[in-house]
Amino acid sequence: MLAVLLATFAAIPIGSDLQLFVDDYLIEQLDGVRLELHHPAPQEIAIPLDKPWEGKDCAYVTVFKDGDRYRCYYRGLPDESAPEVACTAESADGIHWTKPELELYPVAGATMSNVVWVDKGAHNFAPFLDSNPGATPETKYKAVGGAPLLAFVSPDGYHWKPLQAEPILTDGKFDSHNIAFWHPVNRRYECFFRDFRDGVRTIKRSYSDDFVHWSAPEWLDFGNAPADHLYTNSIIPYFRSPGLYLGFPKRFNPTRSFCPDWPGGPGVSDGVFMTSRDGVRWHRWREAFIRPGLDPNNWNERNIQIAWGMFELSPGEISLYYLEHYRHPTCRIRRATIRTDGFVSLSADAVEGFVVTKSLEFRGNQLVLNVSTSGIGYVRCEIQDTGGNAIPGFSLQDSDEIFGDAIERVLTWGGKNDVSTLSGKPICLKFTLMDADLYAVAFRSNP
Repeated sequence: MLAVLLATFAAIPIGSDLQLFVDDYLIEQLDGVRLELHHPAPQEIAIPLDKPWEGKDCAYVTVFKDGDRYRCYYRGLPDESAPEVACTAESADGIHWTKPELELYPVAGATMSNVVWVDKGAHNFAPFLDSNPGATPETKYKAVGGAPLLAFVSPDGYHWKPLQAEPILTDGKFDSHNIAFWHPVNRRYECFFRDFRDGVRTIKRSYSDDFVHWSAPEWLDFGNAPADHLYTNSIIPYFRSPGLYLGFPKRFNPTRSFCPDWPGGPGVSDGVFMTSRDGVRWHRWREAFIRPGLDPNNWNERNIQIAWGMFELSPGEISLYYLEHYRHPTCRIRRATIRTDGFVSLSADAVEGFVVTKSLEFRGNQLVLNVSTSGIGYVRCEIQDTGGNAIPGFSLQDSDEIFGDAIERVLTWGGKNDVSTLSGKPICLKFTLMDADLYAVAFRSNP
């Protein structure tokens, strides 16, 4: 009885939440299977930054869905002698973008522009749509910007004003793209921002119930990962599993020069990927998520900046955005796509391997996989008790062979998919894979 109680206590309560294999959080044992990072595929140029007040030093991009449209914000800066402005663009489909003609601020000799803010904080103005149920219509849109960090509010995403004269956060450097949002699971505002630690650019977090009073900032913990310069962070709760944080920092290597005579100075950049379950302890991949690639205009400093925000514009595919050609006349925002949940997979070559999870406690009556195999590949699943024994009716021998490619594929054992008798009990999952990728799993309740 004591052993059962201890096993129950140790089980990870996953409920019916989608579980991505982006780290080793759920994994107890791997044999012939590895965690493999995947990479977005570049798509079209989404937004050319070609207005006189935009230009080659544009940066710090945020995107979010707002009802039936998509909104994008970014810094406009044609050269370092010009004033910094906050610009916006809009889209009905996330692919084709336009720049609204607003009569808010005269810039570069024009009375109509897509500029929405020009005062303090325009350098790194980062808006978001506030999903806090308690947010008032006048503060439906919020933003952070400046150094120290200032707060802004807007009723429509165009007309902005400071929330208060005083900064909301002062314990940090803030000289980069600082991110804030309402966390739907933790039910609070969270902010991730730039600071330096031992001379290295890195990230802190603070949180707040009211967007005015914030907790004492804490450093993010990257474990044994090297102390790379993380220039931006683009941290966001994953919209399909909001308890999971995803981060897409721009990593800056200040010691390399691809073009030694580049006027902007030394350095090269790429985009990396990291994840966290609590917002403080992070698993950061050393391998690049987005490389500069064959384009020589992406090999100068401070390039490949991944925007904050992502969308599922079509079934099975997530769109992200990133800034390229920084400090070139062709500076622009490009769209990229990756499989839904497809950031990392449990991957096996054409020799069978297996993975065993830690003890889990789920709710539901079906087990659903996000899975891809080759024409000869497969995945099978055994449900075990916490002692590693196959539960009768759910052994590998009972498991029907899964092959094909699907974002949601229901597992069956002898043609049956009902696992409701195990719901709420501590179990382990053993997957065998051959020439296959397993991206995510979830227990669901279906009729």
